[in-house]
Amino acid sequence: MKAVARLAAILVTGLFLDAGAEAASMQPYQMVRSLQRVQDRIADGDHAALPMQQKLLGIIDNRMRKAAPDDFSDPRNLQALLIYGLSGGNPKTLELLFSKLSLNADESRLGNAIVRYALGDFAAARSVLQEIDPKSLPPEVGPPVALVSATVTARDNPLFAVRMLDEARLLSPGTLIEEAALRRSIPLAAALGDTERLARASEQYVRRFLRSPYATQFVDTFVAAVVELHETVDPGMVDDVTAQMSSEQARIVYLRLARKSAIEGYERLLAFASQKAMAHSEDADGDSDPRAVLYANMASVSSDNVDDVLAALNGIERDRLSSADRELLDAATAIAKAVLDEPRHTSAVSPPPEPTPAEAGLPEEAAIEDNGIVENEQNATAPASPGTDDLVFPGDPVNEEADGYLKEMRSKLEDIDALLEEETAQ
Repeated sequence: MKAVARLAAILVTGLFLDAGAEAASMQPYQMVRSLQRVQDRIADGDHAALPMQQKLLGIIDNRMRKAAPDDFSDPRNLQALLIYGLSGGNPKTLELLFSKLSLNADESRLGNAIVRYALGDFAAARSVLQEIDPKSLPPEVGPPVALVSATVTARDNPLFAVRMLDEARLLSPGTLIEEAALRRSIPLAAALGDTERLARASEQYVRRFLRSPYATQFVDTFVAAVVELHETVDPGMVDDVTAQMSSEQARIVYLRLARKSAIEGYERLLAFASQKAMAHSEDADGDSDPRAVLYANMASVSSDNVDDVLAALNGIERDRLSSADRELLDAATAIAKAVLDEPRHTSAVSPPPEPTPAEAGLPEEAAIEDNGIVENEQNATAPASPGTDDLVFPGDPVNEEADGYLKEMRSKLEDIDALLEEETAQ
């Protein structure tokens, strides 16, 4: 155990040469225990351990390739090989080793499924893994098997995937496996329309793993799920989740929620998120985040207050905005001016035959610099197209001025959507 702890400590401090020398004399199971220790540090919020995980996988790969088949007669080393494969191991190494080992039928079947998973053949892996009860496996192998089973079945059988994520959490509390299982429960809850699971998993995540380097992925999936379930989700649940965050982290959540709500045209959710973003936007000098000001004014626009919105937009400090935000500000300002231009109303903006609820998507927020939530995984993509059941705010009359304003705004924003996506990806 001292060797395991020493290798984990060496990796976290970045002494890679010493780590390689230490690994040469260690058994595979000792090295995999070192990997698990590093992963536990990641779950606890040690961001420095994140690159060490990948480095250690490389060291383990080198050690596994040099292992003789007899090394895996020790059940601990065989289990270590399985865990290595389930943790993102090299598929070529896995193919090489499993082809040389004499295994019983169950071990061979599981080993082949892990190889297929490593190779990206999810269908072949799924056919085996969904028939295996993780609780029947050794305690160190069961949790990653449950997590991978959920991964390969999520699209075709989300109910089974959710059950596997629950088992992974229960079998491995406080670990990176539990962190990943909670985080991956969010999009599945949205896909199943399960607002109760969404709330429960989200609150558990922020209580236990908000410091994780993967917390930004949680934020992205949480925001996307709230938008997807906008008709049934309780906005108070969002407040409950953000209440456990810093003001800066909460501001990021509400700004992203406003952004996605704007893309879909869900105006009530946009109004809620933009108002909350405003509440969290004041800096130490009492100044508001100009992005929050931009969203708040666009969320409350109507034909009766376009002049007030225009005044607020003109008051935004351009030099505090990113280039994409300035594009949004220019577009919104130009359209607001056009609404106030009477000749343009009568000649260029024709009312529809029958006024309908505003089919409007407001501007997408530009890239947010995450202070306190570190970006480490690819952000979830925004929904591709706006909904058709968009609502107007209560008490806002739908007339040709407002309808024309909002329709023209959507058209204008679509022209700069590519710029927004490029900016957000940075």
